[in-house]
Amino acid sequence: MTEEIIIAGFGGQGVLSMGKILAYSGLMQGKEVSWLPSYGPEQRGGTANVTVILSDERVSSPVLNFYDTAIVLNQPSLERFESKVKPGGTLIFDGNGFHKFPTRTDINVYRIDATEYAYANNESKTMNMLILGGLLKVRPIVLVENVLKGLKKSLPQRHHHLLATNERSIHIGMELIKKVN
Repeated sequence: MTEEIIIAGFGGQGVLSMGKILAYSGLMQGKEVSWLPSYGPEQRGGTANVTVILSDERVSSPVLNFYDTAIVLNQPSLERFESKVKPGGTLIFDGNGFHKFPTRTDINVYRIDATEYAYANNESKTMNMLILGGLLKVRPIVLVENVLKGLKKSLPQRHHHLLATNERSIHIGMELIKKVN
């Protein structure tokens, strides 16, 4: 099994962190892993994306042109990556801030209103965990317990008190995600 994923959005949305946690989760599950971030010089507000490859076999290159799964968190990312999802693949988008929605019918499209939920419940820092939970619901590529191990590995020790909150957000995200087509 090989899963090639792109996660894209604005800086500050937790895109790179989500990819890092997913990569660590794959390592905890004994997978071969590649994590390739891409971002502009801005810390927040600029575009950011990360390619994550999880595989049972050695990863030959971290550079991809097409993806099994795309998670897009803003309009520019949808416009850039919707066409790059392989036929039969999966596209997940956060419903916040889009004026055009995915149009492809040869892929599985899911919407998760993670931003709306996170801000309504004063949990903006866990928005990326809501989305990760949604991903794991529709594409169970790693076990949740390995995500929690990966989360613990990637979070600084001073933030370990947030592990339970993040775990709860993963499970809530599994409930929030809805199939569009």
